Amino acid sequence: MSQKSSGPARVPGWAVVALVGGSLAALAAAAGAVVTARLSRAIVTPSLPIDDVRILGYDPRAGTVSLSVSADAILPGLYSLRFSGDTGHARIGEVLSVSDGVVVRSVIAVDYGDLTAARHGRISGWYYIHPRELDVPVEEVEVFTPVGPAPAWLVPADPALASAGGGSKWVIQVHGRGVRRGETIRAVPVFRQRGYTSLLISYRNDGDAPRSSDGRYALGEIEWQDLDAAITFAVDNGATDIVLMGWSMGGTIALQAMGRAVHRDRIRAIALDSPAVDWHEVLRFQGRMRRIPDLVGDAAFATITHGWGSVITGQEEPLDLDRLDFVKRSGEVDVPLLILHSDDDGYVPVSGSRRLAESRPDLVTFVPFQVARHTKLWNYDRAKWNAAIDGWLTAQGL
Repeated sequence: MSQKSSGPARVPGWAVVALVGGSLAALAAAAGAVVTARLSRAIVTPSLPIDDVRILGYDPRAGTVSLSVSADAILPGLYSLRFSGDTGHARIGEVLSVSDGVVVRSVIAVDYGDLTAARHGRISGWYYIHPRELDVPVEEVEVFTPVGPAPAWLVPADPALASAGGGSKWVIQVHGRGVRRGETIRAVPVFRQRGYTSLLISYRNDGDAPRSSDGRYALGEIEWQDLDAAITFAVDNGATDIVLMGWSMGGTIALQAMGRAVHRDRIRAIALDSPAVDWHEVLRFQGRMRRIPDLVGDAAFATITHGWGSVITGQEEPLDLDRLDFVKRSGEVDVPLLILHSDDDGYVPVSGSRRLAESRPDLVTFVPFQVARHTKLWNYDRAKWNAAIDGWLTAQGL
């Protein structure tokens, strides 16, 4: 005869532990998958930099602005202060004081926007807004890229300095990730004084050039095609000797073009400012800065480098990070390189640049900076930056 139950069935303790443990493991796996998906998308999705500095006050009479202390806010030198979601722009000068978490800097000019009402902004090395501020002639031109016409600034060589070469020396400037061609204006004077025509280009998905069909960054693996079109534009307009200059991700783009451009025989040398020469290292460094476990980073690498990852990232084609590693591919460097990089970059580790220089001392000139941060070398020490480029061009007979 069956006995009636006297109450709810008791679950063994080991079963409770297993159930809870399994649930926690499932939750952890789900959380990891979410983080991996977000990281994967962030790597390839264009986005604007974040306003990460608090603006505590602007005194127009004294010509000063008070900012919250950050690694960028206390850097010596001349910078842009972009504020209120890029609706405002000011030029700021040297640090006047630092105390109690507040840095006071001089304000050189407020170009647009209401700095008095601004509460957040960011320090940018992108100092100039337009090349005409340099008091040089500027032409608005279009480069016909595979995704459509991309705007560019053309600064003709100084006729007095270009007469010997007939204006055939060109430098093509390639900006970095998340910014636009204005980043590269700083380099116009040092090249122009040596008789170079400067072409400051845009490329797909940067906010100026046309959007690609997937609207995603390829970290230089596809963007080099737009630089290739710019090189062809230069050749069609009389360029015989071309120097490429790449900033950050623009460095990857320039290195890709070195061996793949139609007119690669016209490329005489490449200058790099804070370049990404090994994306494995760059992405892992940025992940650790955000306290993302290496395991999640590895999963994100797998996502962006395999075709199945397109469901998550929206990429049309997976990336080949090995192709973007010029430390491994250093043997393929066949023109002189100048690398300018700060030990305190804070975004792209300098170690890749150092290893590339060590592996090819025959062609790579490495000029280290200290304190200066990512693509802010000119801002921090303009004399050293200009002298490094000018001296390198002289040494290469360019």
